[in-house]
Amino acid sequence: MVGSAIVRELKRQGYTNLVTRTHAELDLTHQDAVEAFFAAEKPEYVFLAAAKVGGIVANQEALADFMYENMMLEMNVIHAAWRNGCKKLEFLGSSCIYPRLAPQPMTESCLLTGELEKTNEAYALAKISGLKYCEFLNRQYGTDYISVMPTNLYGPNDNYHPEHSHVLPALIRRFHEAKVAGLSEVTCWGDGTPLREFLYVDDLANLCVFLMNRYSGNETVNAGTGKEISIKALTELVAKVTGYRGAIKWDTTKPNGTPRKLLDVTKAAKLGWHYSTELEDGIRLSYEDFLNNPMRAER
Repeated sequence: MVGSAIVRELKRQGYTNLVTRTHAELDLTHQDAVEAFFAAEKPEYVFLAAAKVGGIVANQEALADFMYENMMLEMNVIHAAWRNGCKKLEFLGSSCIYPRLAPQPMTESCLLTGELEKTNEAYALAKISGLKYCEFLNRQYGTDYISVMPTNLYGPNDNYHPEHSHVLPALIRRFHEAKVAGLSEVTCWGDGTPLREFLYVDDLANLCVFLMNRYSGNETVNAGTGKEISIKALTELVAKVTGYRGAIKWDTTKPNGTPRKLLDVTKAAKLGWHYSTELEDGIRLSYEDFLNNPMRAER
């Protein structure tokens, strides 16, 4: 989702000399293959958007896989970029790597100041390692490697798997299928009280290119809207967009996850960047993408 959005944004801005690889073409967890790719291509600028991602269920069921695959792929790419003289690299983290009970809204400086959320601890530890490796290369070797910390993302090419996707695409699929099946009610996890922030993926891509051109520094940059919505209100909004008119029930035996996760986006604003896609508009675009690409629901 993120990689394709960055490619769209680069093309929109007139960049043409783009080098990409699908997972089938290059498994980033294989160090020899990554080294060979960088030695052959010698990319000057690298956007590292690849990751193994998923929602609460996926994270809890595959703790070791999430840690290993993310740690391996990011270390392989960052290390190979450094060895092959990459001018600048941008690493994408995730807001879930901030402490579970960090002061809200979360500033970039709160990283590593408290305990992580247990439901995604493995993923968070891997992402923190990649971010810190970029910082340590800068400090030891004078590289210009930066990181950006996105909030919850959604948009074209999202994963709509019923159990392994994130909350917003999972809700889009759930309400769409309930509407098609004529179900009288839909059950959602938790109690609906957690607060979440969402950023349309094309807005993130715009920021990524913006930062690649205008920012250098060891500290990450938060990527978000500065606005939050309760999961309850989110479900009602998704139901509205998809046209589902039944009841919404809550299964309070299921985990809520982090109670609140709002990013402080002051730093990006001071650099001169601001998001452009409001949540309801973005959900409509995402639903259109879902309807136009039914195979995505099978992943």
